[in-house]
Amino acid sequence: MAKTIRPVKERIAIIDQKIEKKKAELTKLETQKENLLHPVSMRSVLAKAKEAGMSAKDIAEKLGIELD
Repeated sequence: MAKTIRPVKERIAIIDQKIEKKKAELTKLETQKENLLHPVSMRSVLAKAKEAGMSAKDIAEKLGIELD
């Protein structure tokens, strides 16, 4: 079985596609790592808002939530 020899430009294009795919995978893994190292919870968000001087009413207003 003889192999088909592809032109250099085509081989480079294939390699570039593979590189872009790996970069996307790497970015996804880095995001997962960041989320594990620095998790964000509602409790921490509310604590930061409270530290910033926001009340529960202020937070609800910012979120567009109407409280009766």
